[in-house]
Amino acid sequence: MSSKYKNYLGLGIAGNFALHLAQAGELEDFKDVITADEAAPKGIFPFYLPFYTPSTHTTTRVPKKILTIYPLSSDTLQLPKADVNIQIEPEVVLICEICYTDDKVESITPTHFAAYNDCSIRVSGAEKISDKKNWGANSKGISPTLIPIDKFKESGVMDNYSICSFLKRDNLLTPYGENVMLNGYNYFYSKLTKWIKNQINTQENFGPLEPLSEYIDACNYPSKMLISIGATRYTEYGETTFLKENDEIFVVVYKHKIYSFEDVIATINDNEYLKKGMSILHQKVI
Repeated sequence: MSSKYKNYLGLGIAGNFALHLAQAGELEDFKDVITADEAAPKGIFPFYLPFYTPSTHTTTRVPKKILTIYPLSSDTLQLPKADVNIQIEPEVVLICEICYTDDKVESITPTHFAAYNDCSIRVSGAEKISDKKNWGANSKGISPTLIPIDKFKESGVMDNYSICSFLKRDNLLTPYGENVMLNGYNYFYSKLTKWIKNQINTQENFGPLEPLSEYIDACNYPSKMLISIGATRYTEYGETTFLKENDEIFVVVYKHKIYSFEDVIATINDNEYLKKGMSILHQKVI
């Protein structure tokens, strides 16, 4: 398990890709969450709170202690001890720098991106989204290959990338998430960073959501953040297949101007995980 991001704030976005929440059975969780724009994400959840100490300020909620356990791995996915369904969530993660003014987020600057697995417990009736997201060490996945961002806007490097994912079981590799371009996200580029900034500063303890600004204060305002920007749609296989021991997970972000989908499959089959223009996450399930 890599400890590279132990001082990073870990956040994730819910509902930033059309139809994913319905496929994941999570629409009911957000029935009371009203967004100004119908296409807007539903909210942000914490999956890792570094160096969290109780704040001296008045708080509306204390996060569950599990959120202070570092969950990221680049090679292993540890199933929880409880008998629950676990599903890959293929995503792009942004590595960002955060600046604050008067205890509020002033700016968010994405510097790199990578393939990411926001692996989730599928259980109905969870109090908060974060209850499904971190069950301890090795419960999340990030590719060891980060791709630099030249500019986080149209005509930048991310215009040229797509994401796909696979599950390998009994030596059979099967597409798990759809093969889609990164600009298929509902909110992307400046629209996304403006939304993240506002959401962090204003999100309250309501329904499945948590008071992020209070948590950030208790973490002493981390200057760096990992934020996964939403899971893509599943294939029919991915929507109905849950993880078990000895499975292998692949999430691939690749430059579609260089590589085809078939090239990605060949790369996985040849165990070539360090090709230029690809960020590959490969996790073994234990």
